[in-house]
Amino acid sequence: MRTGKVYLVGAGPGDPDLITRKGLRLLQRADVVIYDRLIPYALLDETRFDAELINAGKQPTRHRLAQEDINALIVNRARKGNLVLRLKGGDPLIFGRGAEEALVCREHRIPFEIVPGVSSALAVPTYAGIPLTQRGVSSAFTVITGHEDPSKGSSSINYRALARIGGTIVIMMGVKRLPEITRELRKHGMDGGSPAAVIEAGATARQRAFVGTLSTISEIAQAQRIAPPAIIVIGDVVRLREQGLAWFDQLPEELLLATIAPASLP
Repeated sequence: MRTGKVYLVGAGPGDPDLITRKGLRLLQRADVVIYDRLIPYALLDETRFDAELINAGKQPTRHRLAQEDINALIVNRARKGNLVLRLKGGDPLIFGRGAEEALVCREHRIPFEIVPGVSSALAVPTYAGIPLTQRGVSSAFTVITGHEDPSKGSSSINYRALARIGGTIVIMMGVKRLPEITRELRKHGMDGGSPAAVIEAGATARQRAFVGTLSTISEIAQAQRIAPPAIIVIGDVVRLREQGLAWFDQLPEELLLATIAPASLP
């Protein structure tokens, strides 16, 4: 039997309309769709009626399938001659394990393609009315993860450099470690009064955004019971949200509920 092909596709975050045209076209053709927990699940309505749909979603403390099992599943279905679509939230190569899955395909001589997606690092601040750059305010942005590989033993993030680089800082998967992260940034010289925002379930009907400062954003997140998925933004661009750029918050509720799916699968 001829080996099939694997497509690692970024679904984008929250809003199902953020998937690329190429990603949607492949989704509609796929024999097998192996999907993550944080995809816009309305996209599954686009699959073929006879497609095999496999939930490989992971939660912070509970994995439906271990990564090794997901890798084996991809290889198994491709070897049966299927068009296998690995549907991943956001972009498959940004703080995900898309590269690992692609390397597994290469190891087993399975053809693959990677289809970029809109990263939550970019889309979620935009849906909260926070531009990552703005002339005269921020000419650069840095994206870090708050959830590093625990096997490393210690963080590889240079907080000293991060605190001094300027511009905008975006923290993905960092809500649980937010007290530690903000403490490190302040320890290395970042002004505790720097504007900061936390955005929960961005680009979905459940989106909530709260603004504070580097010194207060952790307490705000705890008081509001912010839970993953959440994005933290630090920098002067946060002020623009309250200057009229919070466009998503102004959508009529009926339009919001009709077009934007929840951020996690039922």
